[in-house]
Amino acid sequence: MSTSIRGFYLLTDTIKDTLLSDENVNTVTIGDLKEVDLSKQTIFPLSHMIVNSVTSSENVLSFNISILSMDIVDQSKEREIDIFVGNDNEQDVLNTQLSVLNKLIQKLRIGQLYREKYQVIGDASLEPFRDRFENQLAGWAATFDVIIENDINIC
Repeated sequence: MSTSIRGFYLLTDTIKDTLLSDENVNTVTIGDLKEVDLSKQTIFPLSHMIVNSVTSSENVLSFNISILSMDIVDQSKEREIDIFVGNDNEQDVLNTQLSVLNKLIQKLRIGQLYREKYQVIGDASLEPFRDRFENQLAGWAATFDVIIENDINIC
């Protein structure tokens, strides 16, 4: 089977495997985030992939992808001492989950994935979030375009 016939599978599996190789990711999901049981604490840190669209051109398929990387924010029972840091690990969560996404993007931009022809085009946009979901989660939503070879043969 050619890459473009299996291109969706190859790209999403490659991104999933790359994310799971990061020590700061326990689970990778795909599709509608509403279908993920976010109340299960054992799945975190979690990265969730959404394929927003695909543009087909003569030589490449361009996937617009969003990945949300998140973890649970733990509240300390201790009295708040540091006004800047606060009484939780939100900054730690934001730091590690930004690192997860930045490593993935760099692997697609200049790393092994780039050499394997999974390539980020343009800049990625990353936006932090907190309390967007259950469990007082925090993390980052990254959106970027990845191209792969469109080698479908119509002859």
